[in-house]
Amino acid sequence: MSLVLDPAAQDLLFREARTANTFTDEPVTDEQVQAIYDLVKYGPTAFNQTPLRITLVRSPEARERLVAHMAEGNRAKTATAPLVAILSADNEFHEELPTLFPAFPQAKDAFFGERVVRENSAALNAALQAAYFIVGVRAAGLAAGPMTGVDLEGVRKEFLDDDHTPLMVVNIGRPGENASYPRSPRLAYEQVVTTV
Repeated sequence: MSLVLDPAAQDLLFREARTANTFTDEPVTDEQVQAIYDLVKYGPTAFNQTPLRITLVRSPEARERLVAHMAEGNRAKTATAPLVAILSADNEFHEELPTLFPAFPQAKDAFFGERVVRENSAALNAALQAAYFIVGVRAAGLAAGPMTGVDLEGVRKEFLDDDHTPLMVVNIGRPGENASYPRSPRLAYEQVVTTV
């Protein structure tokens, strides 16, 4: 059975999409970010918990503060990307569950009363949403450069609070010259999928 999604869209989202290391200076607008979010917000999470939080770094002052926390090899990329997003998990996501999961509003207290449970669930589900966000960036015709080569605790102290756990930094924009490394190999289906 073939995929229903048009082959050109498959290429845009996956086969031809690449992690970008350089970008043009074309700006990424708030309207583009809104359109990305309005698409990817429908990606599934457990209990529709939606813990991902996105901090857009636009001002030169904030960019300078963020670059100071990046690993040496990531500093130039983050300094020159048209837009940078800090993706984090909101560990107090459960406060929104009565609205976001009306089928079982008691889930807030029944499953997520303990902080450690919330942190684990927020990390997993925000990571899912981060992947949706990256695919959404690609759907907008832009490239993403997600990075974990960053002092995440420093980023938390600089930009967030104790209720938010940073997951990654994502550079966003149109790819520049020599933006990507050659495509690395992928595991074959047989190496990944097991039937029991």
